Amino acid sequence: MGRHSAVEEPVPHPLDPPKRPQGRGEATGSHRIVGKKAPRRRIAKWPIACLVLVVLVAIGVFGWNWADGELNTRAEAQAKACSAGDTPMRVIVTPSIEKPVRAAAERWNNAATVVRDHCVVIQIDALSSASVLDGLVGRTNLDSIGGLPAAWIPESSYWVTELNTAKPELVGSPAQSVATARSADYPLVGLAGKNIDEVQMRAAQTFRQYLQQPAQQADFAAAGIKAT
Repeated sequence: MGRHSAVEEPVPHPLDPPKRPQGRGEATGSHRIVGKKAPRRRIAKWPIACLVLVVLVAIGVFGWNWADGELNTRAEAQAKACSAGDTPMRVIVTPSIEKPVRAAAERWNNAATVVRDHCVVIQIDALSSASVLDGLVGRTNLDSIGGLPAAWIPESSYWVTELNTAKPELVGSPAQSVATARSADYPLVGLAGKNIDEVQMRAAQTFRQYLQQPAQQADFAAAGIKAT
């Protein structure tokens, strides 16, 4: 018994699972990096940037072509709508309202506003209401106010009443205020007579409605004149 007996390793039971070798991978048997995470693969950013750039360029080209086509279509539609050509229309206004009405007329003309197939081009002249009334009723020569206008905007309805009393045949459409101020209501009255055709008479009414729209009313307000 003096000799140490060798320690015998137990015989593995056939049903026991096999021992895993240290340092080996669990799934494939390959070695794993112990204590460190495997480096993550980075996705290159330049392909994404190139793709975004291509999309932006495509959108820009599409937008430019669409805008250009829209402008051409609108211009063609206006040209077809103005099939009867240009028709001038003269409007006399009192000097205190000249600036906003002239600005409205320029906006109207730039838009090539069409009335009954005519592109109506508005001309604004500023004269005192007394001188216009004198010319219209014959107290002075009509040429002194440049001839018969298609529309007139005096300071107040008083002047329209005077015209309607002296020359009712000259009133082509009822007067209606386009702005107000102290002791002034600025009525636009459409006139009738020689050289004033149906297109001009209709355009006078349309221009009155145009002056009552927000954009034109803002011009009146900027000039210190209240909106209607």
